[in-house]
Amino acid sequence: MHMGFRWFGTGFDKIPLGYIRQIPGIEGVVTTLYDKQAGDTWEPERIQTLKDEVGRHGLKILAIESVNIHDSIKVGSPDRDQYIDNYLKTIAMLAEQDIGLICYNFMPVFDWTRSDLAKVRSDGATVFSYDQELIDQVDPAEMFSKMDGSANGYLLPGWEPARMARIKDLFAMYEPVDQEGLFNNLEYFLKAVIPVCEEKGLKMAIHPDDPAWPVFGLPRIASTKANLLRIINMVDSPANGVTVCTGSLGSNPENDIPGIIRSLKGRINFAHVRNVKHHGPGKFDEAAHLSTDGSLDMFEIMKALYETGFNGVVRPDHGRDIWGEKGMPGYGLYDRALGIAYLNGLWEALSKGVGK
Repeated sequence: MHMGFRWFGTGFDKIPLGYIRQIPGIEGVVTTLYDKQAGDTWEPERIQTLKDEVGRHGLKILAIESVNIHDSIKVGSPDRDQYIDNYLKTIAMLAEQDIGLICYNFMPVFDWTRSDLAKVRSDGATVFSYDQELIDQVDPAEMFSKMDGSANGYLLPGWEPARMARIKDLFAMYEPVDQEGLFNNLEYFLKAVIPVCEEKGLKMAIHPDDPAWPVFGLPRIASTKANLLRIINMVDSPANGVTVCTGSLGSNPENDIPGIIRSLKGRINFAHVRNVKHHGPGKFDEAAHLSTDGSLDMFEIMKALYETGFNGVVRPDHGRDIWGEKGMPGYGLYDRALGIAYLNGLWEALSKGVGK
């Protein structure tokens, strides 16, 4: 297991790399060129500059999250091959810098959705929260304003203003695309990309849908064990893998996460490990990583990763905002550092035979 920490880059993230370096057990960061739009080709000079900046602090770039997929690819537009070609060029340039993992998603319009970015808990911390009844009352065209207004002045991943300004056009673009069409468009993308990944020594890891059900009538295809198995079998290669995000999959209590992990043995290229607390159908809050703080058994999740021989990149995911920290919601330093300490403790116990 290689422990990482998501860092959005200088100018976008208030957390210094020097602080991240001080977290025990940390190996590197999961990062990106945050100002790049979906479909752009990344310049080798910028990748090198980013790698050098991270390296000066004794860290590595463990993964890129994300090289975003252009909507033309997701809907299967006639111009999708142009954007796939741009993606292939970026893959080649990342591989040249010994960066071997890309996390991506195939969600239409919204990468992730919440009804509240700062719900106050009984302990005084704030967390991301989702309530389907509240979401059902929101006009999709107003979602960006709702999210942006709660972002403390930060640019939220997946909610880029230039893209969200086209939200009505995006909904129209996806209108003819049903679940099967989205599966077919993903398969087309993977059949073009995975052979190049194999050649360059780079792995892909699709992120599950968040939450794990359709939102605003948009199709979702990466939210269940069956769907994830279908995706990895589209191109049967270790380069075609999954990001197991326990919070995204765990938003649906019907998902058996340890079971999903075991079914994907050898094809989990990345893991986001976090906890959620269920409050009823379609209602959950994000929680501290500790099992008893939420509804997920984090020991069993880490045990499943350990027993299936997982040796990929893992990072704590969204954390609580605690101890007065103000920053990008969900991406503060303190609670994610606590999460790393907890996950490393579980892994050490597993590696020494505890719980077998």
